[in-house]
Formats: sequence, structure tokens, C-alpha cells
Amino acid sequence: MCLDFKLEQVLIDTNDQSYFGAIYEFYPPYQLNYVGQRPPQYVIAFRGKIVKSESRSEEYRTSLNCMINNLQESRGFQIGLESASQVVSRAGPGNVWLVGHSVGSSLALLIGRHMVKNMVAHLETYLFNPPFASPPIERIKNEKVKLGLRLASSVITAGLAVAANGGHVPKTGGGNDAFVTLSTWVPYLFVNQSDMICSEYIGYFEHREKMSSIGAGKIAKIATKHSIGSIVSGARGKDSEAVHLIPSAYLTINTNPSQSFKEAHGIHQWWKPDLEFKYKLYQYK
Repeated sequence: MCLDFKLEQVLIDTNDQSYFGAIYEFYPPYQLNYVGQRPPQYVIAFRGKIVKSESRSEEYRTSLNCMINNLQESRGFQIGLESASQVVSRAGPGNVWLVGHSVGSSLALLIGRHMVKNMVAHLETYLFNPPFASPPIERIKNEKVKLGLRLASSVITAGLAVAANGGHVPKTGGGNDAFVTLSTWVPYLFVNQSDMICSEYIGYFEHREKMSSIGAGKIAKIATKHSIGSIVSGARGKDSEAVHLIPSAYLTINTNPSQSFKEAHGIHQWWKPDLEFKYKLYQYK
């Protein structure tokens, strides 16, 4: 038991018998009258992949990207979604939180997206070091080079999206736009600026604002909801949704220097008492 939460269920992948998550239920030791936000009745937590070698960070990143791109087809996602749906149906969406770290945060993100789109349920969600399936442009030190790469990437991505749509600009807005539907769900993202796995979320949100400020908002609206991988998948008749891209988020950035990849990507950094961070709300409009 920790913080008055008791383990209710361990989530086990039936393919390899590994545990990938757990469901905790809140059991206060006595009746409390809360001032402000009350703890959730249930927390569904998903674990990250264990880093075994400091020298294999790039191999680890490649492995995570493969896992993320195939996550919707995994047995873990099916079990996690089924378990989360049962808990939400029983307790209500306002009484359930999703939490994840590393690839576990990708799983929580995917389940949270599904809840919004298919159950109209907005679960409070906390994502620690969520993987971003893209080259880590954010780690480039030269700001002009970084901005140039992002501008080029946005133009290319938007152009490919238009070409894949028969030369027509994809419609944005309206009830059939999944990105707009998701925009009212605002998960909490926690990223480390030195972490090659998740730092690209910083540039993803900041660049969207920069594009709007220079009058390229229309290009940004198209590019922000597509990835080149998702466009190619759509052209092949497969699921074309870029599941790591989200419209809105409370973004917290750990600005403390990290001595290693393991430290930058590890979960323990987030409960250090001397943590220095930046925080901003990004709301898709």
C-alpha cells in the first residue's frame, strides 16, 4: 500500500506473462473532508521499459519507436483498454486517472485517446517521459538550424498530407475531425529536455505557436496532426492516425542537467526535491 492506495489488480501480458501495469484503488484510513481536489477512486498505471545498458540508448530508442508504432495491435493495449473501460464504467470517468512512464505512457496516451473518441470520457492523465516517434531535433543546439529543420518538416508534412488527400487541403474542424474532438482532453506531460526519447514534445508544441506567429498557422494546423509515417500508412490503406500527436497538453519540462540518458529518461527524477522546471499549457484552437 502507498499513499492510501491498495493494489487491486496486476495487468499481465498473456503473450509473455510479463506485467505491464496495475490498477490501484483509493482506501482512506478514515473519513476525510477534502478541500480542493479529491484523490481519484482508481489509478491505472503502466510501467516503462527497463534500461539495462547505458551504452545502448540509441538501440533503446529504436526499440521504443517500433513498440509505439505497433502498440495498438499489442496484447497489452487490448488488456489495458478492456480493464480501463471496465473501471470507468464502474466508477465513472471523473474517478479514474491514467498514469504511465516511457512506453507505459504511450499506452496510457493511446487508451486516453480511445476513451475520448469512443466513450466521450475525459480521464485525468499523467504521462512521464512519453516517447515521441520522430528524430530528436530538439537536441540540436543551433537555434537557426533547428528552426529551419522544423519549418522544412512542417511544409513537407503538410504538402504530403494535401497530396495524399487528392490535392485537396484536409478539412480541419467540425465533428468529424478527431484532432478537434481530442482537443478538449488535456493530459499532463512531463519531459526532460535532455531525453532524446521525449524531448521532441517541447519542439512540437513550441513550433506550432511559432508557425502561427509568422502567419503560417494553416500549414501548422495540417502538419501538427500528421506525421510522414501516418501519411504513408494511410496511402497504403492502413490506420493512418499518428497516435503520439496530441492537440493539447499541460507540458512540464525538467530543466535540470542530466548526467546520463538513464537519468534523463528515468522516472525517479520527477520526485527530486530540487527539481527545476518550466510549465506551460498548450491548448489547440
